[in-house]
Amino acid sequence: MTQHATTAIYDVLVVGAGISGIGLGIRLKEADIDNFVILEKADDLGGTWRDNTYPGCACDVPSALYSYSFAQKPDWSRAFAGQAEILDYVRDTAQRHHIQRHIRFNQAVERAQWREEKHLWEVQTADQLYLARTVVACSGYLHEPIVPAIPGLKDFTGTLFHSSRWDHHHDLNGERVAVIGTGASAIQFVPQIQPQVKHLTLFQRTPQWVLPKPDHAIPKLEENFFRLPFTLNAWRKMLFGGFETFGIGFRRPALLRQIQKLGEAHIRLAIKDPALRKTLTPDYTLGCKRVLMSNNYYPALNQPNVDVFATGLKEVRGNTLVGQDGSECQVDTIILGTGFFVTEPPIADHIFNNDGESLSQMWKDGMQAYRGTTISGLPNAFMVLGPNLGIGHNSAFIVIEAQINYIISTLTTMRERQLSRVEVKDQVQKTYNRKVQKDLQGTVWNTGGCSSYYLDKNGFNSVGFPWSTLKMQRLLREFDADSYTLTPATAKVF
Repeated sequence: MTQHATTAIYDVLVVGAGISGIGLGIRLKEADIDNFVILEKADDLGGTWRDNTYPGCACDVPSALYSYSFAQKPDWSRAFAGQAEILDYVRDTAQRHHIQRHIRFNQAVERAQWREEKHLWEVQTADQLYLARTVVACSGYLHEPIVPAIPGLKDFTGTLFHSSRWDHHHDLNGERVAVIGTGASAIQFVPQIQPQVKHLTLFQRTPQWVLPKPDHAIPKLEENFFRLPFTLNAWRKMLFGGFETFGIGFRRPALLRQIQKLGEAHIRLAIKDPALRKTLTPDYTLGCKRVLMSNNYYPALNQPNVDVFATGLKEVRGNTLVGQDGSECQVDTIILGTGFFVTEPPIADHIFNNDGESLSQMWKDGMQAYRGTTISGLPNAFMVLGPNLGIGHNSAFIVIEAQINYIISTLTTMRERQLSRVEVKDQVQKTYNRKVQKDLQGTVWNTGGCSSYYLDKNGFNSVGFPWSTLKMQRLLREFDADSYTLTPATAKVF
């Protein structure tokens, strides 16, 4: 039952208490903006690192780079941290900066609508109405799992779950298990469950490029080194520079085809069976899909209790799975490694402009925003990890912090100039996106010869960022007021 809004009007309402929301909360406090609230749909913070608890879940970005620049951690246990350690880091960072008191748990946003006459956002949850001058969507895109519409799947007679909703109470020992999809999650959990199961069948529509992962436990000597002044930040900058160099290849795919030889060698060394090697070798340019890293995925597929079906799943009949090529297998458990809604973020169904049009409707022809952060038609609203800010070569923290800088700059400008409303000009957004799409044409995502989450159902690239992250940081360094319609406040704001 809807309750009446409290008299309080928040300066900032943040949707989501994952890495983006926690980071923004910390920066808001640093900017002396303390009148904010973070609405979290779950009963705990952590976002994707809270949800994804499947065996082997870990980061594919070095730990030193997968952290806030303002809260670096010198004592990671591994070069590439696991899920539990990352979640602990996010929780600890939130606690040290006193963010929990701003979070309202179990508050899924049902409807957020801009009210032009008030210059306010009304945000409705199941039991509360919130009022806010500005709204920031920090809901990410790796939280709403895709469950494919496969005939008979709902009537499967065994156990069924998505990798991001792992059923830890279900024992896989001695079972016949099918894994649908071979993306980033599957290459991590398949090697973990392969020794347990009686038989494992992978349904692989498209093979992935998998590179060796330079992971290792961090010895005490190395940890002590990173506790010295400046060393951790210097190492972080070196990693960033290395990944930026690698990122040139995404804009010049011919360079990636040279790195692709490493992936080919990785397959040759691990897979001796010529037929299986052919099945696992992609026919598109490395980088077209997300680049994956693993040292134990290919060895797991070599085992006698594993079959790889080079086909998608066509239908389910009882406990029999039928591939698109007619191949069949009988299984006890199905694990969906089918990814998340990236080009159709679920939050867009819950955000509405003044006329009652949803963001999903506004984006019916493809997601677009200005600098991936603000959207014409939605005043006083921001989106972290928005359209065309996806990078395939560096840490998401780099993107998130760049956007947070832009949002804080905008909010402080609103406070300094006493503005009640800011909205990016429609023509500015269109001009920016024409340039984005023009420069995406030569990237590996558009020319690499694959279908991926970078391209939506219309073949429109609404995810990839066509330039370097250094340019991204420059674009998002400070609020560019001339690109916006600004409305002075009639009463004090912020």
